[in-house]
Amino acid sequence: MHNLDVIRGFSLLGIFIVNMISFHSPFYYYDPYSWWGDSINRPTYWWIDVFVQASFYPMFAMMFGAGLAIQFMRAAEKNTNFTAFAIKRLVVLLGIGMIHAFLVWSGDILITYAVTGFILIWMLRLSGKMLLILGFVVYLLPQGLLTGIMFLASAVDPTSVTYFSSVQGIEASVANYGNGSFSQIFDQRLKDWQFANSPEGFVSIIIVILPLMMIGAGAAKLRLFERAAKKKAMLGILTILFLGAGLTMKTAPYWGEQNLAYVFLQDYVGGPMVGMGYMTLILLIMTASVSVKLLQPLAKTGRMALTTYLTQSVIGTLIFYNYGFGLYGEVTLATGTLIALGIFVMQVIFAELWLSKFNQGPVERLWRKLSYSRK
Repeated sequence: MHNLDVIRGFSLLGIFIVNMISFHSPFYYYDPYSWWGDSINRPTYWWIDVFVQASFYPMFAMMFGAGLAIQFMRAAEKNTNFTAFAIKRLVVLLGIGMIHAFLVWSGDILITYAVTGFILIWMLRLSGKMLLILGFVVYLLPQGLLTGIMFLASAVDPTSVTYFSSVQGIEASVANYGNGSFSQIFDQRLKDWQFANSPEGFVSIIIVILPLMMIGAGAAKLRLFERAAKKKAMLGILTILFLGAGLTMKTAPYWGEQNLAYVFLQDYVGGPMVGMGYMTLILLIMTASVSVKLLQPLAKTGRMALTTYLTQSVIGTLIFYNYGFGLYGEVTLATGTLIALGIFVMQVIFAELWLSKFNQGPVERLWRKLSYSRK
């Protein structure tokens, strides 16, 4: 669907801007407010922190859920076995994610999507309305509870939610990614992945991703994306509500305190709200025929979402890791962001050229071929 492809393409831009920070700096190990607090980097970090960070991966997750729901409905229309096909497709995605995580970049999200997808496929028999309701409930209840607990901890013991930088982690990242051999970079990548994907951390990520996928699946089953032109008033109201509430929470560390409690409210409650606001705004914009034509290049990039996402990691790590140009830790945040924007423009052009010759992106074609293989 054109609407879904545009949203996917737009979400890939935001995801790349955020991921670029991790490509060129030890993102896991520092306090970002002090690390990027100088006069050169502060304005760029504020813009990314408020308008980009934690708002674009929810859009991508919802589009992933919508895609699975559409496949489910098409299988039902054709009376084919959706579950067996979906499981095989997710197993292939899991394999691609593992290659990406351990050989390219530790911040991979495909493993999480594949594992979460295994849970979602058993829920797709629910009605679209039920998926939407459960998605919002399952998301808001634990996030609201955890936010309350963190603010309570902040009141009782402020040090319990204070940011701490790991000097050892920072030094190891700079030494290995910036100057290390391939094996040293592999070891650091593995440590970073384990740091970000501890058992409790991985479970918490799934708790966040699953309800977002449910919301996307519910919207797809209700055909809300196809009926956008008939829902302009509703889309306008939702855009104002989501962006108003979301941006209020996204600015929490700036009107409140820059500690983990306010950042949790910002990222895990405000972030998805802003993402939903962006989605409804795009759907509203897409009701105009001129927008369909103008955003066609972005839609084609969204059609090649997996290829685009993976090549972003390959290009980003080649620029900054020592087996490439070795610029790790050497650029300002603004420069890194401009690099991301420039690369994304080239990816949009590449998608336009590729899809003028082929029906699918190269990795999408491989994914499809392996999913349909009988061997």
